[in-house]
Amino acid sequence: MEEIKDIETVKELLETKQYTRLRQKLSEENAADIAVIMEELCEEDLQKIFRILPKNLAADVFAHLEVDSQQFLITSMSEKDAAGIINNLMADDAADLLEEMPANVVKKLLANASPETRRDINHLLRYPEDSAGSIMTVEYVDLKENMTVEDAIARIRKIGMDSETINICYVLDAKRTLVGTVALRYLLISPADAAIGEIMNEHVIFINTLMDQEEVARQFQKYDFTAMPVVDNENRLVGIITVDDIVDILQEEATEDMEKMAAIVPSDKPYMKTSVIETWKKRMPWLLLLMISAAFTGSILNRFESALLAYGVLIAYIPMLMDTGGNAGGQASVTIIRGLSLNEIEFRDAFSVLWKEIRVALLCGTTLSAANFIKLMLFDRVGMTVALVVCLTLIAAVLIAKVVGCMLPMLARKIGFDPAVMASPFITTIVDVLSLLVYFQIAARFLNIS
Repeated sequence: MEEIKDIETVKELLETKQYTRLRQKLSEENAADIAVIMEELCEEDLQKIFRILPKNLAADVFAHLEVDSQQFLITSMSEKDAAGIINNLMADDAADLLEEMPANVVKKLLANASPETRRDINHLLRYPEDSAGSIMTVEYVDLKENMTVEDAIARIRKIGMDSETINICYVLDAKRTLVGTVALRYLLISPADAAIGEIMNEHVIFINTLMDQEEVARQFQKYDFTAMPVVDNENRLVGIITVDDIVDILQEEATEDMEKMAAIVPSDKPYMKTSVIETWKKRMPWLLLLMISAAFTGSILNRFESALLAYGVLIAYIPMLMDTGGNAGGQASVTIIRGLSLNEIEFRDAFSVLWKEIRVALLCGTTLSAANFIKLMLFDRVGMTVALVVCLTLIAAVLIAKVVGCMLPMLARKIGFDPAVMASPFITTIVDVLSLLVYFQIAARFLNIS
């Protein structure tokens, strides 16, 4: 059957009320692709599409929708229908949805959900936000050591459809302590009467429920797994995390770091769904702070007003010096912040990092000064002394910027702040102030001004 190529096809079928044909076409599409199409529709059409979808497909599509669309659909359904959707979602997806819903709605949904679903969701909701426990799923295949391969395969057939993955099965003892794992392929090629305890892998790598989600992502990257077990403080298996959850975490953390590095309070909503007022609230705190800190620049200019009056040519090079220093500091900070986030750099490496950035700064500053000196002498035709003042300041500005840019993020991490906060805007303000102070101090020495 012909596939749906674009949103216009869906709208046309809706307008002409060809619901049976639309249902058939949608049934052949991937759930994620259907969700993308639905996000482009108005609320009325969104409801129509969702009602048209087969029940099992509807739950899969629902999991891929944006939170706002999920909330709209849930609140527009009857309590029975909404509970049916919750029951068909993976427990971690259901928990994520309920965390965003009003308390009174959550209460009604949980009251109508099945006892098993309600237990699983409550289990996930009790863990701290952004911890391994809050993002794990409790749908997995668990086996006993004394099971035979035949028994294990029978259990997989029984509960596999409701599990997040069956590629890896987790072996537990009588106290539900995680003692091993066994891959599905080993079950398929092992004798039917072989004991699980004999073929399982006893060297299990696991994560704790309270581990931060960023560290969880690093563990996945380190070991290249598609799923990892999550245990409590007594090594009892309580859930698993799969790689699709990690992809979402990486995107979320990268977006948050980018916003912090741009001096924006992180937002959990897409740009197009964030109101003007919300955007204003996210941006204003840092803008105010940076504006107040930048006022020091004006104070320095006022303090050295006599130097500017005596040598007006000095004013022309202030933007170049400040921009170069800010760019140099930004380069250093981004590199260090990235290294810290990947655990490539620790605070104990501070001296090595500082010594490296000093050498890089001297090389960069000298190269820039040499190029700038040629420009000043050949094209600007300023005096030798003024050219020397500008070029020495340029070297000093790059050196200051590199030192500040590498050390502030490391100090932030040491005292418990997010290093991304100490990114370009904040560092640029500090470097601007210090560069101006150095500029006028050098000018005062060489030009005999005060």
